[in-house]
Amino acid sequence: MVNVIVILEIDPARVDEFLEVITYNAAESLKEPGCLRFEVSRQFDKPNLFALSESYVDKDAMDAHYLTPHFAVWKEKSSTGFVANRWSVKGPVLE
Repeated sequence: MVNVIVILEIDPARVDEFLEVITYNAAESLKEPGCLRFEVSRQFDKPNLFALSESYVDKDAMDAHYLTPHFAVWKEKSSTGFVANRWSVKGPVLE
């Protein structure tokens, strides 16, 4: 299993725009055969800070996710500048 953890700081003025795009991406990602989890969490005391928690059956499934139409929408929209900062960890779950 492969996990992807992403922390996103969003421009506070564009949170609604971000939420529209990320909830669409999450819902469509869950339809992928290799996607086990795609959750979006929001920080209690900093409402423009989000965490994405994704799990895929393997690296091939993760790589396939990056080729989907819904990921292309995410990539296009997120490149407009609503993401102020981004951190991520991608890799296999350690046993």
